[in-house]
Amino acid sequence: MIFIENKEKVQKTLAKLYPSAEVIDVTSKGKAPFVRLSPFYPHGNIPVPFSINIFAYSVEGIWQGLKVFEQADIDTSKFEVQNMKGIKRTVRKYGKILGHRKGVRGTELLDYQSARKLIYLPAYTWLLENKTKIEIQLIIKIALKQDIVLLDFEINSEIENIKKPLSHASLIKNFIDNIYPSLRVKRFSEPVPPKTKNKEANIIKKVTKSKSQKNKFINNNDKDKTQLILDL
Repeated sequence: MIFIENKEKVQKTLAKLYPSAEVIDVTSKGKAPFVRLSPFYPHGNIPVPFSINIFAYSVEGIWQGLKVFEQADIDTSKFEVQNMKGIKRTVRKYGKILGHRKGVRGTELLDYQSARKLIYLPAYTWLLENKTKIEIQLIIKIALKQDIVLLDFEINSEIENIKKPLSHASLIKNFIDNIYPSLRVKRFSEPVPPKTKNKEANIIKKVTKSKSQKNKFINNNDKDKTQLILDL
């Protein structure tokens, strides 16, 4: 089975939740070859949706480049970024986001959810199908033998949930699960059981021992008093 977890989660916690699982970082901070699955990775020649004969180096470049703000229109220079840096465009700098332009020369502005479905998803799916075939096959090869944890900065897998950014790792999982449906349910290892019960047992044991020692002390005192009376 393939799982999605936040990149910031502690390794020890991951080890307990997914024993023997292969942990793969698919963010821009990951290592080769799986860093190529990051939307920031500069593959080049990625078609820009609704834009004939216009291409971008990265999916993130497309997403950021087609944004329209109160104080700025689209920025096609983001299509050309090759070092995975300085791609994002923020409301702090450009004001409120009005939407995503439907194509470089388009006049229609798409709302966030529509843009996710019509721009981001098609662009990233194209990447999976055309630019990362080797990486996808490597993940499948591992997933057929053991569990896999894909690390991402976001873990939202619901396309309709626009309150949080979409996890591209979840798109990788869905893409692979559609090829091998059995991976949706086949888990190779179970989480390590928590040790809370043992802790509770130790606490009870300590309390019982303490009470026993206290009673013993009281009983000894009573015996001493009894002996004192007999001596009198």
